[in-house]
Amino acid sequence: MKIFFDHNLSPAMARALRELFKGRHDVTWLSERFDRTTSDVDWISDLSAHGQWVVFSADRAITRRHAERGAFQQAKFVGFFLSRGLEKSTVVKQLERILANWPKIEELASSTPGGALFELTLKTNHPKKLRA
Repeated sequence: MKIFFDHNLSPAMARALRELFKGRHDVTWLSERFDRTTSDVDWISDLSAHGQWVVFSADRAITRRHAERGAFQQAKFVGFFLSRGLEKSTVVKQLERILANWPKIEELASSTPGGALFELTLKTNHPKKLRA
């Protein structure tokens, strides 16, 4: 699975997952591949040329703005977006919630059609599907 972390999540979290899943998943983050000022539409379009990705982000605007959401769905990525409460939590809490949800994340990433959007929350271990 190819995993991408948007710029609003800690690269340290992405690096930790890279080490944890070395040889199993390819983990990268925005500033490793792009300039931090790259627009959402641009990085989404560029990544889409390199296959299907699982994207982690706290940028809920991607799920609401027409251009970003359209680019994301056209790219056929599966996205996991942090809830507002989780976004405001510490990096340790964010990583804890991602890992607690990891079995379900892997299942959804492999069985859900691209373009799907999910929310990770502070309390449940089941990502909630966001409305299309």
